[in-house]
Amino acid sequence: MRTRLIYNPTSGQETMKKNIAEILDVLENFGHETSAFATTAEKHSAKNEARRAAEAGFELIIAAGGDGTINEVVNGISPLENRPKLAIIPAGTTNDFARALKIPRNNPVAAARIIGKEQTLNMDVGCTGDDKYFINIAAGGSLTELTYSVPSQLKTAFGYLAYLAKGAELLPRVKAVPLKITHDEGVFEGEISMFFAALTNSVGGFEQIAPDAQLDDGLFTLILVKTANLFEMIRLIGLVLNGGKHIDDKKIEYIKTSQIKVEPQSDDRMMINLDGEYGGDAPITLTNFKNHIEMYANLDEISDENYSGDEEDLELEAVVSKFSEEAEKNV
Repeated sequence: MRTRLIYNPTSGQETMKKNIAEILDVLENFGHETSAFATTAEKHSAKNEARRAAEAGFELIIAAGGDGTINEVVNGISPLENRPKLAIIPAGTTNDFARALKIPRNNPVAAARIIGKEQTLNMDVGCTGDDKYFINIAAGGSLTELTYSVPSQLKTAFGYLAYLAKGAELLPRVKAVPLKITHDEGVFEGEISMFFAALTNSVGGFEQIAPDAQLDDGLFTLILVKTANLFEMIRLIGLVLNGGKHIDDKKIEYIKTSQIKVEPQSDDRMMINLDGEYGGDAPITLTNFKNHIEMYANLDEISDENYSGDEEDLELEAVVSKFSEEAEKNV
């Protein structure tokens, strides 16, 4: 199989640089004729290379890096009629998409070995009205803007902890804004602090944000947070961590839909986050392209040691602690 590995050399404390030779060796042993491309600082470097590789006839593209690198590769191949298969090697900070596909994180070589299992599924892909694609989440609201505020150097050096610090810093600025949101089941009109349109169950490291999300059903999980009160938000985060019980809370709208139209009802700007990157401003229309890309995934139940779960659980506890501290300061 002709395979193109597109990797971000700066992701995840530069782990790909240290493992690239062993990864290529693993792929060769699987019978892949593999070449590698290191992304550059040039705008859309990964996106442009993914499109070029697809049009050159590569059968598999492997996106190695953080969620931003994966998003670029998805944007490179999604508009094409003939799309190659896609695999991912996570090497970023939150690695939401890898969580959903049950691919080992913090171990690029183990992630590469998943490809040898030859297990794939046809993944849904989201698309905006101006042909921007996303594979994990579209979101808008106060706290979703924190990803734009964390410098890339901090993300590389401190990873997920950089987001924790920034999230706590932004808490006093959380506010609700009036929105009109049209979906398959009707129309919501009211004030919300955040919305999420999720394709997987993992958002910002929280694996129970959309606990029943299906990867290939053609539906977004639309979540509307109908409060900006700090104590209520702390309570909702606790419900998320406690098995996804937030979905039944009166401060949450939880909707399955194939299409979403988001229309601000004020002059306040709402920036839209697509897979952790800025994707334009609302108003915006989101459409689910069912089974759009065939992707390698770990379809078997994998063991706990393939994850750094204990460490990440501690970081999530730190989120709640930070929120509590800031709430007490600002009441």
